[in-house]
Amino acid sequence: MWIKKIAIDLGTTNVIVFQPKHGIVINEPSVVAISKDDNRVLAVGLEAKEMIGRTPDSIIAERPLKDGVIANYRTTEAMLRYFINRALGGIRLFRPEVMIAVPAGITSTERRAVIDAAMAAGARAAYIIKEPIVAAIGADIPIGTASGHMIIDIGGGTSEIAVISLGGIVSCGSVRIGGTRFDASIAEFIRKKYGLAIGDRSAEEVKIHVGSALFMDEPLEMEVKGRDMITGLPRNITVTSNDTTEALQHDLEGLIEAVKQVLHDTPPELSADVMNKGIIMSGGSSQLRHLNELVAQATGVACYVADEPLLCVAKGTGIALENLDNYKRSISATK
Repeated sequence: MWIKKIAIDLGTTNVIVFQPKHGIVINEPSVVAISKDDNRVLAVGLEAKEMIGRTPDSIIAERPLKDGVIANYRTTEAMLRYFINRALGGIRLFRPEVMIAVPAGITSTERRAVIDAAMAAGARAAYIIKEPIVAAIGADIPIGTASGHMIIDIGGGTSEIAVISLGGIVSCGSVRIGGTRFDASIAEFIRKKYGLAIGDRSAEEVKIHVGSALFMDEPLEMEVKGRDMITGLPRNITVTSNDTTEALQHDLEGLIEAVKQVLHDTPPELSADVMNKGIIMSGGSSQLRHLNELVAQATGVACYVADEPLLCVAKGTGIALENLDNYKRSISATK
């Protein structure tokens, strides 16, 4: 078969491309740098991310996706074309089949925009599949069995919560809380508490190095550089993990509330299965320290982080693409 297949986790913060038989071939930030003067794409991915917060007036470095959906159609199309061409490389005779994972809560209009962008970027056929399904497949959860499995996929823009049985979603919730929201909350907290303005990248580094969902007896510390809000001059401060816990309280409460709502909407038989098996977490932001412990405390159900949580959606999308017939019920749109 000459037709090549590509599975894409089109995330708010990262684009991960999976090719059957090759595995993960691309894992780069979903950022595009554009020249204002002639609307030309200058850089995509890692190179473009390096430009965030450092560009002159004539260049914009932006994320074309917001909260898991397309905010800027043209740049999303350019980004998809770049990653598809990079994944396939060289000269090709046939256009590829592409499957893209999208949040469970997106509208039909948003779904259509993803398909149109994939087709315009050079796909022969575009398939859309819901993130909780592929996150569960990528986390090695046997979703086809007559048993309830709960997955929480926390990405950059959204958190997808679902109870899955017999290959379909029984109850689900989608909240626009994720890694980028965590970054913004940390930056806002540091501005209010310490009078220091920091950029998105610095806030992300704080989250990764010292971020925690629960207060710690021995807090982690990190030095942060930024601009003093009063003098306007550069200044250094020390931020602790307990600062991040305080900064993220509101966001984490919203996430826990959504998890509780999905559990509340789950039929009793499947609830019993979830109690027995526990909750599985995937997505890059599920790696926040002690987040699984917070979920377990709030729900009374054991919670585990999947192996390689960042790659679960991409791997699951690749498996679904290889076995289209088995997952027909889960594929919500094709073209």
